[in-house]
Amino acid sequence: MKYNLLLLSILLAAACNNSGDSKDKKDDTVAVQHDTMHHAPATGTVPELPAVPEGSKVFFKNLKNNATVTSPFTVEMGTEVMRVDTANLVVAGSGHHHLFINAEDSLATGETVPKDSAHVHFGKGQTAYELSLAPGKYKLTLQLADGLHRSYGSKLSAVVNITVKK
Repeated sequence: MKYNLLLLSILLAAACNNSGDSKDKKDDTVAVQHDTMHHAPATGTVPELPAVPEGSKVFFKNLKNNATVTSPFTVEMGTEVMRVDTANLVVAGSGHHHLFINAEDSLATGETVPKDSAHVHFGKGQTAYELSLAPGKYKLTLQLADGLHRSYGSKLSAVVNITVKK
């Protein structure tokens, strides 16, 4: 009985010492677990879409509008001001890339990027991708979105038209 009371006292003291400081720390990061197919948060609280810092933009590093390429080719994706981060975290001033193939020029601010063959997700923070396309004309759109795949809108998208030759 003495040992049980001693053990209980130690556990209570440890619990009291670990509960205080975490409330005082402020962080711009909100961890969110979500279902990758529906992008629905499991926690019930959805953080607001972070504001886009002034001067932010996304761009294709190595593709110019009306370029002709041979498949497969590498798509290099860049950002200015915004940081590239992984999915699942909503972090102010960051997001991750999505590549649209023959799809929209951009999605409306806050709209979730679909998960289908025309919308490639780079939720691991990738900034380069080897793309194989059949010969023909294509419109490629680069769209930055937050950790929940919510679009930052037209201000963080870029479009190039390319021709893939045989």
